[in-house]
Amino acid sequence: MSEIINRVAQSKLVTFDLEELYPDGKRVAFDIKDWLYEGLILREKEFRAKAKTYDWSQYQDQFVALSCSTDAIIPGWAYSFLASKLKPFAQKVVIGDLEVLETSIYQDILKDLDVSEFVEKPVIIKGCAHKPVPQNAYLFAIDKIQEVAKSIMYGEACSSVPLFKKR
Repeated sequence: MSEIINRVAQSKLVTFDLEELYPDGKRVAFDIKDWLYEGLILREKEFRAKAKTYDWSQYQDQFVALSCSTDAIIPGWAYSFLASKLKPFAQKVVIGDLEVLETSIYQDILKDLDVSEFVEKPVIIKGCAHKPVPQNAYLFAIDKIQEVAKSIMYGEACSSVPLFKKR
């Protein structure tokens, strides 16, 4: 009987798992509708007063997505003002929903990614994730890794889909 050889383990294939880059920290949606008069009108004096007495420390080390769930017209300065209050506490603040937040987090992580381990190698970007890795993160990864990799596949070693091959 011959020995079973794991060709995947012996190959030069490098697995890249975006889930391993997922930073710890609670993700929070901050809806400003409750800070608006009748949920629709931003009254500057009351808005600033609420911000002054609000406990911003509850967002310590969290990732915050600022949004308004009503059809209110929010002046541009309002989100910036809230972001300035969150800055000493939150890890990151964005305008948008939680998916926009995750996308922004991964964009920051991947822009500084060291891709030297992928030079002239076949790379497989792991497709299954148990954490909320946004679809855009895969695009950012492809953009970065494609500059140096020999080839890129998506999925698992046993069932991958080819995405890119250097000519």
